Amino acid sequence: MIDLNLADVRPFIGSKDFDVSKAFYEALGWTTEYLDDQLALMANGDHRFYLQRYYQKDWLENTMLHLTVADATACHAKIAAVLASGAYADARVAPPKQEDYGALVTYVWDPAGVLLHLAEWRE
Repeated sequence: MIDLNLADVRPFIGSKDFDVSKAFYEALGWTTEYLDDQLALMANGDHRFYLQRYYQKDWLENTMLHLTVADATACHAKIAAVLASGAYADARVAPPKQEDYGALVTYVWDPAGVLLHLAEWRE
């Protein structure tokens, strides 16, 4: 077996409207650590992903990120308040749902259709 000795994993996700998606993630607490005309490195604490200026509907609507959060219910309330402005196109949030695998999950769709699973793990 190969030991890659990983220190970090940074997925790439696309965007339908790069500027709207970047603003959406910033409104959710991410900061932009790097930016050029095609790519933004988005950071939240020690976690990062690359936001691309690239759109392919089928790909983005089948992209999911599972994010562990401390309080899925609080995340839902905060994100619903952010989305109430109407500034983020097709972004939406669903109320928290207790999943069979043990997590309480708030589902969030970003402006391009990427599905975020904000999962609170309960003992």
